[in-house]
Amino acid sequence: MGEPGQSPSAGSPHGSPPTLSTLTLLLLLCGHAHSQCKILRCNAEYVSSTLSLRGGGASGGGGGRGGGVGSGGLCRALRSYALCTRRTARTCRGDLAFHSAVHGIEDLMIQHNCSRQGPTAPPPPRGPALPGAGSGLPALDPCDYEGRFSRLHGRAPGFLHCASFGDPHVRSFHHHFHTCRVQGAWPLLDNDFLFVQATSSPVALGANATAIRKLTIIFKNMQECIDQKVYQAEVDNLPAAFEDGSINGGDRPGGSSLSIQTANPGNHVEIQAAYIGTTIIIRQTAGQLSFSIKVAEDVARAFSAEQDLQLCVGGCPPSQRLSRSERNRRGAITIDTARRLCKEGLPVEDAYFHSCVFDVLISGDPNFTVAAQAALEDARAFLPDLEKLHLFPSDAGVPLSSATLLAPLLSGLLVLWLYIQ
Repeated sequence: MGEPGQSPSAGSPHGSPPTLSTLTLLLLLCGHAHSQCKILRCNAEYVSSTLSLRGGGASGGGGGRGGGVGSGGLCRALRSYALCTRRTARTCRGDLAFHSAVHGIEDLMIQHNCSRQGPTAPPPPRGPALPGAGSGLPALDPCDYEGRFSRLHGRAPGFLHCASFGDPHVRSFHHHFHTCRVQGAWPLLDNDFLFVQATSSPVALGANATAIRKLTIIFKNMQECIDQKVYQAEVDNLPAAFEDGSINGGDRPGGSSLSIQTANPGNHVEIQAAYIGTTIIIRQTAGQLSFSIKVAEDVARAFSAEQDLQLCVGGCPPSQRLSRSERNRRGAITIDTARRLCKEGLPVEDAYFHSCVFDVLISGDPNFTVAAQAALEDARAFLPDLEKLHLFPSDAGVPLSSATLLAPLLSGLLVLWLYIQ
């Protein structure tokens, strides 16, 4: 099956392959591949097979009507590139250049109407070095994800936010907000670069509601940047160092791209992982821990089917979400008192406010207001789209969605939904 033709002007005003402004630079300059990962070879073959498309000189035969840059020639190259990445996928897990290439191929095949089945480009001749080598192009730091992405793509990368705090409440990457029981150890994240596990226990004897008592974070080995590093925090033990006593990524050239900082020892730790475009904040409040993350999209979605249980990705499983009757549990103080305490620091009656009311109501501890306030402030700092800062439930049967402008109309329904039903 062939692809419809496309004139050079549709993809690039100068008639050169539209991929060269983004993917080619990425392929030429991304230099951190694992020793067994062959993504750099796939990159080189793709660049070589698209060089003849410069200036619209390719015939593009075998699939396109127009024979220009956007027709069969480019689609053949993309199919070959996709085939090469599939062959090396097993050994390239955890390589950011590999994941960037896979997602770039997918986007370009859709953009240029390329079918997945069809002829591929012939293998390029071996020998000459890739164009651009020694051309004076400034080297890109393989351990500065955000800077490298911006240089290569001409825009800032996309980021996602997830948090878990209080009873615990989980805000997923997709802006779903759940109150969970999740007793025991559950993964918040489990991808090719990062693993985060939260261990929760009941807030009181016989209670279904739980709170995070321990966090384990593993920053997985990345060849030029960091050694594998493990961070563990427990209630009353929030260290400002990794498990091995270090405060950075080790002795590799990019070791400084992972670091731990604290402005409030024992209560607030911030971990910067610049090599994967990630910032993590861990806090301790009222005898429980909270977790908040801002992470690059490419990193967040770099996982396989075996890693599908992640609370930050899918929220809490339905079986682990507190039922209406469990949310109706009464505590040591009244709803009015809990609302008054939470209202002082959370004037908007959004999901954070109602989470605060629930936590204070169940625990009887006014200090739980601080956890919800801190989670909201982290979201304000981490979210790329502040229109999605405040989340409101549309009804009791679906996840929370963004509806900031409806807050005055929904505020009364929220109280009924969370506490009276």
